[in-house]
Amino acid sequence: MDRKDLPAHLGRCLEHLDLPPGCGEPRVYRGKVRDVVDLGREILITTTDRISAFDRVLTTLPCKGQVLNTLSLFWFRNTSDIIGNHLLEEVSARTIRAARCDVVPVEVVVRGYLTGSAWRDYEKGEPVSGIRLPAGMRFNQRFETPLLTPSTKEEKGLHDRPISGEEIVSSGRVERKLWERIKETALALFRRGTEIAGRNGLILVDTKYEFGARAGALLLVDEVHTPDSSRYWHAVTGEDPSRAGKPPRELDKEHLRQWLLARGWKGDGEPPAIPDEVRIETAWKYISAWQTITGRDFSPDTRGAAEEAALVAGKIMAARGASPADGR
Repeated sequence: MDRKDLPAHLGRCLEHLDLPPGCGEPRVYRGKVRDVVDLGREILITTTDRISAFDRVLTTLPCKGQVLNTLSLFWFRNTSDIIGNHLLEEVSARTIRAARCDVVPVEVVVRGYLTGSAWRDYEKGEPVSGIRLPAGMRFNQRFETPLLTPSTKEEKGLHDRPISGEEIVSSGRVERKLWERIKETALALFRRGTEIAGRNGLILVDTKYEFGARAGALLLVDEVHTPDSSRYWHAVTGEDPSRAGKPPRELDKEHLRQWLLARGWKGDGEPPAIPDEVRIETAWKYISAWQTITGRDFSPDTRGAAEEAALVAGKIMAARGASPADGR
């Protein structure tokens, strides 16, 4: 896919899943990006084209949902030897059927470089998720070993906040034995992501993981190593990003974050209107990341919003042992 093709997709964005009549009234949860249909022991997850920054949903990006969903599928396949995941079926380019899990109430962030919110905290002299970093570190400096910096999972409308590993255990959020296993798994996933990204000329800068439990097994859930959950830079042979004298080329939504920050918006109050050229540029970074990581050309799915909703409705009725006609 070429960047020049993106304007034609601006009007085809899937903002939310609008289920047709005839499939009952299933419980639907709308997150920042995903619409989740509760089927009991299973769930249907549709990744929309919504984009959030600073914990606020702001607009839509063409093809974003397909990029996130299919890239997560790529990473699920490439990390299944480290940990199992919640995937049961690939329903469409945007939708999966997944096992319902008891989600661990913590986002596990792994950082390879001092940048983003970690750098902003460091500049203010604050610890990063309870970790006091040494003085004299540089912007975009690589950590000797990746840093694990968890954050809370807050209710919709509230900001997630950094939390230390000790607080996670002492507050009763996660038992110590399970937390140790999660830490070990997260670091192994980050090593795998770094390795695969590196083969394709990319640096996996930082990322977040979410975990769930089902029948006593720890599983990887939500998304993996996508431009929503991760920061990617183009690697330059022999170049230290902290001494390069110019910002690294990015393949993630940091472009949008920086655009918002340049206008004085950090998540509070009314956000600035986002023009189409910024939406296109940010969408192209998502698609470029997909193409670079997978080594394949991205082909946009032609299914419209109504067709996607009908497909999900069919899965809902099948789970109930009925056809859509039975619900009329």
